[in-house]
Amino acid sequence: MLIAGWEKNSFVDYPGKIAVVVFTPGCNLDCYYCHNRSLLIPEKNPELISEIDVFAYLEKRRGLLDAVVISGGEPTLQKDLAEFIGKVKEKGFLVKLDTNGTNPQVLKMLLKANLLDYIAMDFKAPFSKYKEICATDSFEAEIKASIKLLLEGKVAYEFRTTVVPELSEVDIWEMAQVIAGAHYYYLQQYRPPEFLPETREPHNPAFLRRAALRAAEWVNVCKTRGI
Repeated sequence: MLIAGWEKNSFVDYPGKIAVVVFTPGCNLDCYYCHNRSLLIPEKNPELISEIDVFAYLEKRRGLLDAVVISGGEPTLQKDLAEFIGKVKEKGFLVKLDTNGTNPQVLKMLLKANLLDYIAMDFKAPFSKYKEICATDSFEAEIKASIKLLLEGKVAYEFRTTVVPELSEVDIWEMAQVIAGAHYYYLQQYRPPEFLPETREPHNPAFLRRAALRAAEWVNVCKTRGI
């Protein structure tokens, strides 16, 4: 599997666990605010990290680390993702997948093979605003299918939305209704990347708290992050 970067110790990427985070290159969305923009085009990541180095580190830290988080980019674009996860599971580590939900077939295959212990799915916007925020509106059916897989499955999961300036409270409530019954929904504070030519001011914390309070009418738990 292609690995463009990694974080050797994380206390925040897997709830309640100490994890290694590996970042895969390539993505099929182009969210304007993406802080991992350097990962979007694989050809711009010539210095890849060897799987051998990752597994050697995991072996050395056995008993000190709990899990491996696979993030990106969009990991489900990696053809040998399942093989990589299988090797991680064989070593006794939990696996969390970060995904944008655009590849439900891959997600379904991983779930059926019992390769995932936790899934974090980014629900970017109401479908009417995906093109504005993510530069494409081609994946509505796929994202809905991924949402259904999580809601009807048995693997722990969360949905999360980075609350960019373009999103209104009504937008967030609309999204909460799409994932109605979800266990966890997190509203994350938007932080403008340094590369943006103009400054887009984030919503104030009170906005996120209000939106989360109302969204909790449709999901079991809705919390804020980063405020």
